[in-house]
Amino acid sequence: MSAARTVAVVISGRVQGVSYRAWTEREARRLGLAGHVRNRADGAVEAVFSGEAEAVAAMIEACRSGPPGARVDGLDLRPHGEAPPAGFRILG
Repeated sequence: MSAARTVAVVISGRVQGVSYRAWTEREARRLGLAGHVRNRADGAVEAVFSGEAEAVAAMIEACRSGPPGARVDGLDLRPHGEAPPAGFRILG
């Protein structure tokens, strides 16, 4: 078992209107991660992922491509202070 890791990620490109949030929720749950994902007013998608370091790394790598129809132009990654509650959800 690896150490826990919590990160915040902002994904830019064509990531709204292509089911990016729903795809992120499915992938994060599959990997056993906690956190959330939401659209931002600037057209980007923002997410917090928390869980085993290997699972978080796998999710970050998956976000570089996203679901079919998405075009990821950039991914900004930074440490996130506190772990979110258990479970993964889409925020309004």
